[in-house]
Amino acid sequence: MFSILIPTFNNLSYLKLCINSIKKNSKHKHEIIPHVNIGDDGTVDFLKNEKINFSLTKYNSGICEGINKAAKLAKFDYLLYAHDDFYFCPNWDEILQNEVNKIGHNNFYLSGTMMNEGQIKFDCGDTPDDFNEDKFLNDYKNYNYYDFQGSTWAPSLVHRDIWNKVGGLSEEYFPGSGSDPDFNIKLWNIGIRIFKGINNLKVYHFGSIVLRKKINKIKKNNKYGSKGAKIFLLKWGFSIKFFKKFYLKSNNIYDGPLEDPKKNFFYLFEFLKCKIQLFYLKMINFK
Repeated sequence: MFSILIPTFNNLSYLKLCINSIKKNSKHKHEIIPHVNIGDDGTVDFLKNEKINFSLTKYNSGICEGINKAAKLAKFDYLLYAHDDFYFCPNWDEILQNEVNKIGHNNFYLSGTMMNEGQIKFDCGDTPDDFNEDKFLNDYKNYNYYDFQGSTWAPSLVHRDIWNKVGGLSEEYFPGSGSDPDFNIKLWNIGIRIFKGINNLKVYHFGSIVLRKKINKIKKNNKYGSKGAKIFLLKWGFSIKFFKKFYLKSNNIYDGPLEDPKKNFFYLFEFLKCKIQLFYLKMINFK
């Protein structure tokens, strides 16, 4: 069984649908632990009535601080990070558990495949109010990607020992953009080499609105995303794009544990470009 960590920010209709999909489409009973940011839209009352444990801040703590707080309440060994704008496909947990069993150890990072906003384009609605649940349940198996290297970031599963070893998510990334690849590189640095996206573990993804309700979806690649990328570059010395390409080999067909990147001409050329970008950031004193 999994402890499912879900950040939410006055997003009650999405959270209800997400939780209902977990209850409806899971083979086993899991622990659901939202982190509630503010929650003055009825979220707190809803969770209390449903007898769902949660962490709470009276301010928008962002994804990282919120998930770290929720993780401290987890009872199970496997932590699943999810968004409140997900709808989980049937038997998602059995699919994930089978992958864990096949690996046979806890040195991994597993993630799912996102539909609608993600790898697979499949429109079943833009909001919980117009979500065509029957269409999704009847047809989701007919739309496929492949098992792939790297990850979609969320939904993602790690063992609590691994989570604790790297200190969870890095809270300097606010509201959250950049924190997923940062978490991945921390895993890489302790020797994790299995980063696998699972085709059959599908979630319907309404869009990147978890903690950005007041930001128009058209502007979702705004300063938050670029700021997270700059924090990553300053912290690690190369870009998220570089890390995904040469280390995670993102979106290539999964063929087993990753190996250290080959430092050939292409690696060195892209690495030099990262260093030039890093030099520029330091020159302008980006903070």
